[in-house]
Amino acid sequence: MTPQQPRPLTVDAARSLHRLHGADLAPGLSEQELDVVEARFGFRFAADHRVFLGAGLPLGEGWPNWRDGADSALRDSLERPVEGTLFDVRRNGFWYPEWGGRPEQTEAAVRIATVFLAEVPWLVPVFGHRYLPGIAGQVGHPVLSVHQTDVIYCGADLADYLQHEFTRRPAQLDRAHATVPFWSYLLGETNGIPEPATYTTRYAPYARSAEEALTDLRMLALERALGRRVGADKLIEAGLVALVLDVDSPALRRLAGLGRSEEAEAEELFEQVMEELGLLAGLPAEETEIRWALARWWLTLIAEGAVHPATGADLLRREAWWRLDCPEALRAISDEAVAYEDWIPAFEASLETITARIVAEAARLLAGPWPPLS
Repeated sequence: MTPQQPRPLTVDAARSLHRLHGADLAPGLSEQELDVVEARFGFRFAADHRVFLGAGLPLGEGWPNWRDGADSALRDSLERPVEGTLFDVRRNGFWYPEWGGRPEQTEAAVRIATVFLAEVPWLVPVFGHRYLPGIAGQVGHPVLSVHQTDVIYCGADLADYLQHEFTRRPAQLDRAHATVPFWSYLLGETNGIPEPATYTTRYAPYARSAEEALTDLRMLALERALGRRVGADKLIEAGLVALVLDVDSPALRRLAGLGRSEEAEAEELFEQVMEELGLLAGLPAEETEIRWALARWWLTLIAEGAVHPATGADLLRREAWWRLDCPEALRAISDEAVAYEDWIPAFEASLETITARIVAEAARLLAGPWPPLS
């Protein structure tokens, strides 16, 4: 069956969408104003995005003010996806296979990543941390939520996203398809490229003891038990680090020695490693217990600086707070994740203040009983 071609957004449809969000609405940007914005910042709006902004300019929390907003705030929002990716290159071992071999020196890796990312189409903010690929003249791009290299779909296209965001209608993600190879890689649509590493389950930058290496392996097993994406390269890396730190088993030696062409064997070998090392004993098997165990792990990564506080808090909000029926104990850190995601310069608290509050809340939760009391 041939996929249905996306339909361009019409002005009338855009005006209907504006009635959903409830924000103050200024007159739409003229074609000349849109051209000026593109020239000023060096990107192009997607066709649907231009129509939406031409039908009206939403103003208020989370909405970029392309007419009168401060250049610094707009540029910060535009640069955030790339800066977040570079953070993961520097701190969390992220590397896109199409960039070639990763240099051993971290700063050299960051320089190479910066050059390649300059060639990737911009992600243009729609609302908060939701972005549309900036590709001129095209329609039907999905809207993405971006926190560093943690990227998820928020809508199959702009109209679908806005209806989902402001009416809570389920997004039609079955028809969502990434339109830019690099961002599709982060979404898991690899088209034959090895899946990306799961940066959320690691000490920074690597485990430093056998005990930490074994913890990494256990947490990877729990993530896989929940169905979270864990790339073969991550499993191999965890095995290699464990082997270097004097953890040993026959399957671990085989896992650590796998090459790029052998990555298909990684999952089976990882399961053998868990059995040989006796790491399955004591691991929670029930979903609620697994989520609480991973929540503690993600809080640890936040507290130790192994993941950006906003990324860790958003992960906790989506994978723990929501999935555990919104426990009161995790509400504060969930609220901080929302505050960071919806931040605009007019907010009283700065992004630095919000991240500091996230780290402090993570430390407070870790210091108390587990699971935390409401």
